[in-house]
Amino acid sequence: MRLRQPTDFQILKALEETGRNVAPNLATHIDKSRKNINTRLPILEDYDLVDKIGPAERSGVYEITSLGKAALVYQDQYDKVDNFEELIEGPSAGTVESAGTSVTGFARGDEDKDDE
Repeated sequence: MRLRQPTDFQILKALEETGRNVAPNLATHIDKSRKNINTRLPILEDYDLVDKIGPAERSGVYEITSLGKAALVYQDQYDKVDNFEELIEGPSAGTVESAGTSVTGFARGDEDKDDE
């Protein structure tokens, strides 16, 4: 996984803040060119960090995935680890605790076992 910094993380953060959105809105939100955003979104989709959603296949509406949220949680470690993808997907990623709640599990949308 090769992310372009800071643009890719800005896109992920903008999608987390605004919810589902399209490239022109994201470009305005993070002050980047629409062309730049249109280039990066399919790459982020290939990495499963964002999903292109419908209703039409060519709608251009994207939303952040749970893996994208995990990437934001570990953003500060991107340059410090050899395999960022393994960090955000790995079994040990869900073990970071914050006030008794798994930070990555929450970021990935994992349900709390107590709710079952």
